[in-house]
Amino acid sequence: MVAAPPGGAQIERSTQPACSDLESYVPRTDTPVKQTIMVLEDDPDISNLVSYQLQQAGFTVHVCLSGDKVLALARQNSPLLFILDIMVPGHSGLEVCRQIRQSRDLAKVPIIFLTAKTSEDDRIRGLDLGADDYISKPFSPRELVARVRAVLRRFEQPVTTNITTPDFELNCDSVTLSVRGKPTDVTATEFRLLHFLASHPGKVFTRDRVLDAVWRDMSFVTPRSVDVYIRRLREKIEKDPEDPQYLKTVRGAGYKFEAAK
Repeated sequence: MVAAPPGGAQIERSTQPACSDLESYVPRTDTPVKQTIMVLEDDPDISNLVSYQLQQAGFTVHVCLSGDKVLALARQNSPLLFILDIMVPGHSGLEVCRQIRQSRDLAKVPIIFLTAKTSEDDRIRGLDLGADDYISKPFSPRELVARVRAVLRRFEQPVTTNITTPDFELNCDSVTLSVRGKPTDVTATEFRLLHFLASHPGKVFTRDRVLDAVWRDMSFVTPRSVDVYIRRLREKIEKDPEDPQYLKTVRGAGYKFEAAK
């Protein structure tokens, strides 16, 4: 459940501009914080609480109260991660997520939804748009920080071997995907998943094994999330996603990567 900041600190209700830097809610230190997290949240109590918890964890936080302002502010501050509510003024969090994933300069930045929309369909829709995690309200502030750190740890762990097939190429230096000679947008999670499967051609992996290998300490991600990412990858690399050549489903077992013949 959401709790007040420790030590009896009060969350002040005040009018805020559409986007604001809430560093003032945490005592400043002599060490500058360089890791920026962008938060889309229109509820002042929740945005202040999220800011407080993340700043205590060592992050700089920028809050937007409207979905219309997120991308412009993000391009000014180069965030390490986005935390998006769905039901906000202006563009919804879902639309903002879509815009981020379509943006050349922001597409690879991880996204976490933090929202009161809690159904499985809502969660799958968020992941399908490119989110890397989905947290339901009410939430534990300590769990929020843990999951932010878990997402960032996963993105910091590099892969080093390029993958080349007749139809696509994964370049580990630039973390890019080229499909039949054309650059194709890919998120860091999609890149890691495709790289993992393609590195083990012919081997069948259960959904749980894929979660362990790709998401690592993301125990909050469900096995069904793997299905969402596989579907998105098929749409990007397969000539016919309904009859995939590379990413094969093994009924009752999981998935495998079939090397081109």
